[in-house]
Amino acid sequence: MAAAGKADLLIKNARLIDGSGGPSVKGDLGVRGDRILAVGPGLQLEAAQTIDARGKALSPGFIDVHTHDDRAVLVDPLMKCKTSQGCTTVVTGNCGVSLAPLAIDRRPPAPMDLICAEPSGFYERFADYMMALDAEPPAVNVLAQVGHGTLRLGAMRSLERTASADEIKVMRGRLEESLDAGAVGMSTGLFYPPAAAATTDEVIAIGQALMKTAAMHSTHMRDEGEKVLDSLQETFTIGRGMRAPVVVSHHKCSGAAAHGRSVDTLALIDAARATQPVGLDAYPYVAGSTMLNSPRMLQSSKIIVTWSQTRPNFAGRDLDEVAKEMGTDRAGAVERLVPAGGIFFMMDEKDVQRILKYEHTMVGSDGLPHDLHPHPRLWGTFPRVLGHYVRDIGLFTLEEAVRKMTGLPAAQFGLTDRGRLRAGAYADLVLFDPETVADLATFEKPTTPSAGIERVYVNGRAVWQDGRATGTRSGRALRRQQLGTFGAPMR
Repeated sequence: MAAAGKADLLIKNARLIDGSGGPSVKGDLGVRGDRILAVGPGLQLEAAQTIDARGKALSPGFIDVHTHDDRAVLVDPLMKCKTSQGCTTVVTGNCGVSLAPLAIDRRPPAPMDLICAEPSGFYERFADYMMALDAEPPAVNVLAQVGHGTLRLGAMRSLERTASADEIKVMRGRLEESLDAGAVGMSTGLFYPPAAAATTDEVIAIGQALMKTAAMHSTHMRDEGEKVLDSLQETFTIGRGMRAPVVVSHHKCSGAAAHGRSVDTLALIDAARATQPVGLDAYPYVAGSTMLNSPRMLQSSKIIVTWSQTRPNFAGRDLDEVAKEMGTDRAGAVERLVPAGGIFFMMDEKDVQRILKYEHTMVGSDGLPHDLHPHPRLWGTFPRVLGHYVRDIGLFTLEEAVRKMTGLPAAQFGLTDRGRLRAGAYADLVLFDPETVADLATFEKPTTPSAGIERVYVNGRAVWQDGRATGTRSGRALRRQQLGTFGAPMR
C-alpha cells in the first residue's frame, strides 16, 4: 500500500510479523506520535527519522501476561529486564499477590514478600497505586490485577480458615473499589498459605464483583501436581460462578508423578473452552521459582536458593550443597534460610513443549524481579521462545510464536489497540534479528540481557536500542475502563 503524510519514524525494509499468526511480509511501517500511521510495502512517507531494518523482523511489542513486576515498575522504572527482551506491556498482580489494596504494619507473609517485604511499599487504595504509576511512569505499559491473597490479608485476622460472610463483604467491597479505579480483574493463589484455606465458594462470592464490570480472573491453581485435573475443574467452576473469563497461570505438571499429564490437562482445557472463556500461559523452562518454604517443592530434583533474609550469601547456591555445609537435610536448611526463595526443577521438557505448542497458550515470564539471584526467565523468557523453541528445535513458526506473545494476549486482556501491526494501533514495537535472537540469561548468570533485540518502542518512543535502555519512560498505567472485552474467542 502507499500512504502520504509526515511521520515521526519510518522503519523500512522490515520483515513485518503482524501478530495474527499469518505469514510475514516485507514492508515498511510509519509512526506518528504514539500510533502506527501506516504499515505495508512501499510506503511513501516523509519522516523525521528513518531506519533501515535490513530484513530484520518487526513485530508488535511483546505482552508479558504473567509478572510480579508490581513494585519493580515503581522502583526500577526503566524495566531493563523486560525491555531488553522486547516486552512493552506487563500484567501484574498475579498469583493472588498485589501491592493494593492493603494497609499493613508488619512484614507480609510469604509469598507476599516476594514483591515487597516492607509494609510501607503497599497501597491502602488501588487508586493510589494507579496514581503512583501515572506520576512516575515506567518504560512499559502496566495492567494491574487485585490479589485475592492481598484482600484476605487486609480483611482477616486469621488466614488459616475460610472467610466469614462479613469478611467476604469487606473483600468484595474493596475489589469493587479497585475495579472502579482501573484494576483489570482479580487473581488467586490458592496454592499459597494466605489463600489455601479459602473455599471455592469464598472465591466465587468475592469474585462475583467481576461480572458487574466484565473483568477477568487469573489463577495460580490449588494444585499443579498429582491433583492438577481437580484444580482445573475448580478453576472452571470459579469462572462460571463469577461469569468471568479465566486464565490458568503458568500451566504446568509439577513433580514426577504428574509428568506426562499435560495430554490430559490440555484436553480438559480444550473441552472447557467450548462453553466458557478459558486462557492459559506458560514459561519456557523446566524449573519454576517461588518461596523456599514450600513442602511440596522440596521434592524437586534440584533447588537453587534465590534469596535469603537470614543468609543472603547463599543466594545462587544449590540447596543440597548448603544443607551439607550446615550438616542437615533440605528441610533443616530451609528453616535456617527463611524468609527465602528458590528455583525448583520439577517439570518434564515434553510437558513444557506440549503446553507451549498448544494453540491457546500465551507466553508469560513469571519472573521475580526482587530476588538476589533470580530465575533466568526474568530476563530471558521471550528470546528463549524465539531462539531455542522456534529457530533451534522448530516447535512452531516464528509467526506463531509472535502471535502467542502479542495478538493472543491482546485479545485475552482486551487490548484492542495493541498486539497488532495495523494503522491506528499504538506503536508498541520490537525490531529483532530472527537469526541471532537468543536468551543469554542462565541459572548461573541470570541477569544477562538477551541477544538479537535491536530496538523496542513503547507508545512510539524508543526505550531500548543499541543494547541499552534509552532512559525514556513512555509506558502507561492501562485502566480497565480503557480496554475492550476480556477473554480470547472460544473455539
